[in-house]
Amino acid sequence: MIEDPVGAAVPLDPLVVRVLAGNASPFTHTGTQTHLVGRDALALIDPGPDDADHLAALLSAIGGRPVVAIMVTHTHHDHSPLAARLREETGAPVIGCAPLTMADAGPRADRAFDVEYRPDRVLGDGDVVDGDGWTLQAIATPGHTSNHLAFALPQAQALFSGDHVMGWSTTIVSPPDGDMGDYMASLEKLMGRDERIYYPAHGQAIDNPQRLVRGMLGHRKQREGQILRLLARAPADIAAMVDAMYVGIDARLKPAAERSVLAHLFDLRRRGAVTEGEGALWHAA
Repeated sequence: MIEDPVGAAVPLDPLVVRVLAGNASPFTHTGTQTHLVGRDALALIDPGPDDADHLAALLSAIGGRPVVAIMVTHTHHDHSPLAARLREETGAPVIGCAPLTMADAGPRADRAFDVEYRPDRVLGDGDVVDGDGWTLQAIATPGHTSNHLAFALPQAQALFSGDHVMGWSTTIVSPPDGDMGDYMASLEKLMGRDERIYYPAHGQAIDNPQRLVRGMLGHRKQREGQILRLLARAPADIAAMVDAMYVGIDARLKPAAERSVLAHLFDLRRRGAVTEGEGALWHAA
């Protein structure tokens, strides 16, 4: 599949244009994708990292049209930091998820988050932002982060899924803010909706989203089953579980896999299926 050139304005729908930031990494795939919604008066979804080249590309794609909303799905550093500079350039308000302030669970549990994010309006589940010929409705989808929102665009039967559902990989769920139980519940919530296409912040558009979401639920349940089977044999620490469960994983992604296993363990502990013992060993209950 051909990936977008960095900085190019790529039409996806009469109401949607995508612009890729140049922040490719093992965690962002080809980079963060900002979506422009509308024809004349625009909304921008997930402005991206604080990068001068991406700002210039977005201003070029805007082309002098009015921007009525800069919308943010969540406050990871690859999604929200450019919002402040875009607000200065366009005069548009920053609207979307709530700011996230975490007590430090060390070392620097909040280091992945944009602590400078200052929205002009925080959206709750079901809240709406309107423009000329488009409507965006906030859908609370916590799990990847506690403040994560998706945005539904009914005029295109589309959902901007942020990092909750991505077009290249399953999302990272990392405690203490990421919560596997919330993530699974948010996937179930999307299963009850009828959008025909998802536009994620990373990866290509998803044109059969219900099938993908069903597969993601199955994948997480499979991981949960792997953990329970390993612990039924003997207590284990997280590193040993990752080695057994993620054979051949890119070494750069192993810390993320460990966070995901920890999220599963916290969810299983809450449900009474596992316990944590001495020496960082986990046990079947």
